[in-house]
Amino acid sequence: MNNTFLNMASIGDFDPLNASIPATKVEITVSCSFMVHHLEKQNCFGRTEVIDNTLNPDFVRKFILDYFFEERQNIRFDFRLEKALGGIPGKKCGTIIVKAEELNNCRESVMMQFCGNKLDKKDFFGKSDPFLVFYRSNEDGTFTICHKTEVVKNTLNPVWQAFKIPVRALCNGDYDRYVHDFIGEFSTSYRELSRGQSQFNVYEVTLLSFLVDIEVTFLDYIKVCPLPPPGHPAQPTSLHYMSPYQLNTYAMALKAVGEIIQDYDSDKMFPALGFGAKLPPDGRVSHEFALNGNPQNPYCTGIDGVMEAYYQSLKSVQLYGPTNFSPVINHVARYAASVNDGSQYFVLLIITDGVISDMAQTKESIVNAACLPMSIIIVGVGPAEFDAMVELDGDEVRISSRGRYAERDIVQFVPFRDYIDRTGNHVLSMARLAKDVLAEIPDQFLSYMRTRGIKPSPAPPPYTPPGQPLQTQI
Repeated sequence: MNNTFLNMASIGDFDPLNASIPATKVEITVSCSFMVHHLEKQNCFGRTEVIDNTLNPDFVRKFILDYFFEERQNIRFDFRLEKALGGIPGKKCGTIIVKAEELNNCRESVMMQFCGNKLDKKDFFGKSDPFLVFYRSNEDGTFTICHKTEVVKNTLNPVWQAFKIPVRALCNGDYDRYVHDFIGEFSTSYRELSRGQSQFNVYEVTLLSFLVDIEVTFLDYIKVCPLPPPGHPAQPTSLHYMSPYQLNTYAMALKAVGEIIQDYDSDKMFPALGFGAKLPPDGRVSHEFALNGNPQNPYCTGIDGVMEAYYQSLKSVQLYGPTNFSPVINHVARYAASVNDGSQYFVLLIITDGVISDMAQTKESIVNAACLPMSIIIVGVGPAEFDAMVELDGDEVRISSRGRYAERDIVQFVPFRDYIDRTGNHVLSMARLAKDVLAEIPDQFLSYMRTRGIKPSPAPPPYTPPGQPLQTQI
C-alpha cells in the first residue's frame, strides 16, 4: 500500500491561508524562597520534583505551555508542604519566582556524560559526595537551572551517569549561549561541548561523551496504512438498517473515523472485511470475508467505496453468529508482520455491537499484534454492555494472554452511544467521535517506532508544478 508524505510547518512558521490557532511555546521556570516540597499547576498540567532540606528550592522541571496572545491564561500554583509554615504574624514568609522565555523550535537533544578529574584534595568538589548542577544563561543575564546529576557517594573521582537533555532546555537552541556549573563554577557553551571529548572540554570535570539526537514526532513519520472493516436487515430495529433518510450507526461510525484516517494514505485503497455472516452461495459461516465480495482483491476506493461495499454486502450475506474478532485481527497482523522497517503502519477499525464469542483467542491475537506496526480501533454500537471491549482496551489493566502481557497498548475503544447528539447535530458529534477514537494513535505509533529505533524517512522534495522552473537558494 502506498504511503503519503506531508510537509508540516514547524512552530514559528506561519501560512496565512492554512494556519489554525496562532500560538508559541513558552517555558516557565519556578523557584521559591521558603520551604516547599513541590508545587503543581492547576488541572494537574505539571508537577515539579520534590526538593528536601532547603529554604530556597530551585526546581529543574519546567512547564511548557502554549501562549496565546489573544487569551487571558490564568495559572495557579499549588504548594505541597511537609508541614504548615509558621512565623511571626505579619512577617513575609517567602516568595515564588516565575520566569518565562519563548522557546526556540529546536528538536535536538544531547546525551552527555562527565567525570571528575583526579584530585588529591577537596579544593573543587568541597566534599566526598559530589554532584553537578547545570544552569542556562538567560537573555536578561540571569541563570536558570536546567539539570542536576545524581550524587556519587564517597569519592573524589566521580563518574556520573550519562544524561539526556533537550538542547532548548540547555541553551534554547542558541549554541553560543553559555551553560554554567555553579559547583566549582565553570562556564562553557553548547558549541564548545559539541566538540566532544577533547582538550577543549576539560574543566574541573571532564566531558566523556557527547551524542546528539533529533527528537522525532508523529508528524515526522505521518505515513499510515489504514485498514477499516465491517460487516440486509430490513427491519428498522436492526443496527444495520438501511434507511433511505439517514445513515445507520455502523455507517456513521465508519464515515466519521474513515474520512479522517484516509488522508494518511496516498492511494486511498482500503481492504474492507466483515465477520459473523453466512456467505453465498453455500451459506458457510465466515469471520473474515471481503465486503466487496472479492476475496482476492478486497480493496475499496476511498471511504465512499468502503461504504458502498458495506451496503452491497448487507444485501448478499446473512448476519450470523458467533462473532469472532481474532480472524480479522490475525488477517491484518499477517500484513503488519511482513513490514518491519517502519515504512508502513496499519490501523484496524472494528465496528461491533459488543458481542464477542472468542474472547480468549482475541486477547491472544492482540498480545501477538502488540509487537507489530499496527493499532486497533473498536467502536461499539447499540445498547449492549461493552465490558469485554473495555477489557480489550487495556487502559486500566494491560491485556494479557497465557501469562504474557502485551508489549504496548494498541487498542482504543469508545462506545458510539456516548457521541449521539440528541439535537440531531451529527456533524459535531461525529467529529468528537473521530477525535477520541484517533487520539491514542500517534502515541501508539511512536511507541513502536522508538522502541525499535526507527527514524523517519527523508521528506520528499517540495512539489514543483509542471512548467515551473526549479529555484535554488545559494
